Amino acid sequence: MSTSSVSSSSGSSLAIDGLVSGLNTTSLINSLMSVEAVPQTLLQNKVVSTNSFISSLQTINGLVQTLATKTADAAKATSLNVFAATSSSAAVTATAGASAAAGSVTFTVGATAAAQVGVTAAMSTWSSAASPLTIVGSDGKQTTVTPASGSLDDTVTAINKAGAGVTATKVAAGTASDGSKLFRLQVTSTATGSAGAFSLYRGSGADVTAGTATDVFAETGAAVVTQARDASVTLWAGTAAAQTVTSASNTFTDLLPGIGVTVSQTTTDPVTVTVAQDTTKAQAVASGLVDAMNAVTKYYDTNTGVTSTTSPTTGTTSTTAGVLLGDATTRSAVQALTSAMAAPVNGKSPSSIGISITRDGDFSFDADAFQQALATDPEGTQAILSGIAGAVNTVASTASDKYTGSITTAITGQQSVVKDLNAQIDSWTDRLAQRRATLQAQYSALETSLSSLQSQSAWLTSQLATLSS
Repeated sequence: MSTSSVSSSSGSSLAIDGLVSGLNTTSLINSLMSVEAVPQTLLQNKVVSTNSFISSLQTINGLVQTLATKTADAAKATSLNVFAATSSSAAVTATAGASAAAGSVTFTVGATAAAQVGVTAAMSTWSSAASPLTIVGSDGKQTTVTPASGSLDDTVTAINKAGAGVTATKVAAGTASDGSKLFRLQVTSTATGSAGAFSLYRGSGADVTAGTATDVFAETGAAVVTQARDASVTLWAGTAAAQTVTSASNTFTDLLPGIGVTVSQTTTDPVTVTVAQDTTKAQAVASGLVDAMNAVTKYYDTNTGVTSTTSPTTGTTSTTAGVLLGDATTRSAVQALTSAMAAPVNGKSPSSIGISITRDGDFSFDADAFQQALATDPEGTQAILSGIAGAVNTVASTASDKYTGSITTAITGQQSVVKDLNAQIDSWTDRLAQRRATLQAQYSALETSLSSLQSQSAWLTSQLATLSS
């Protein structure tokens, strides 16, 4: 009788190998199960390869969707109408927005916007006891607050919590004759412009209305350091058409359509803001279209190529095919995109505006050719670019639409395949578990039978020995 051994295997419980037969039943069962599990292993390998295929489909679909977005913008009849604004003076900066148009305007800067700043007289405390104070805005609105005490700190806190459009700060102001420290309250409007003007009174709102409240900034030693004011520019200064435009901030948004003008200091000489087509941004529209197209073709080429690898130890050469090789959906989409990108527009080749196809199937962009075309025939250049972009957009949208796109549909189909494969794998897991249990029962029964036969053999042997004696 062999020595018993204890072992366990995947999917089985702890079992004792053949006590009677001497067989390593666990090893035998595992060997049999490895053969039984071949179909499930093939299914698992299929899931891995299909998921890799889905991942590549999703990547190229995302690249085509990006191309569709860019071509949708480039296909607009005004896609090259991008503008830049320049100023003739460092005192003025200008920026062009999406709705900007070519033009210019000349003006002088009369004032910059400012927030009101008021400073109180020097004092060691606001008042002997808690007493109300009232802030009056430029619109006459009164806000009355009562500090927790007559201290300057409590007064600052009360003003800052009032929500009256002003903030207060305690500022050191030297020392009094008796040696006590003096401070001033600096009160500033939170917004620039004349609408931010305010007054500060000692007293309630009723006192202000009655005219008995004390104007803090009119006290001895107090002052309004900076008056609230709007920024202002005067167009066509010195002519009968002179017109002044004001802004609560230093930025004007309505001097020219789509143009933001910011002033930083007053001027005596006229300032001219000019808006013209930005050829650099226009070029970026065309080159961006080429870049997005090349991103698709390069990814497709990389994932349809065949690579060979030679082992340095064995010298064996193995080849690996790209995951998209042989896929008709992506091949058809890329071919259609390439054809649309290279097709003439109104009898004119895309190369006339610097877009050319290479012998590798990618596209190149000639910036000099584009700029020359834009300078000599801006309308024709726009028409060709819009035509190319429109044709490519149609193909890209057909391939990558999130509901009906051909690549999107292929992804959905492959995901259904994976779902079905996983269901089969789960079914095989149950089937294999049952098969293992059956084999374990069979070998257990074998051990029982062998044990019984062994007992019978021993009895017969003893009986024969008795007869012989």
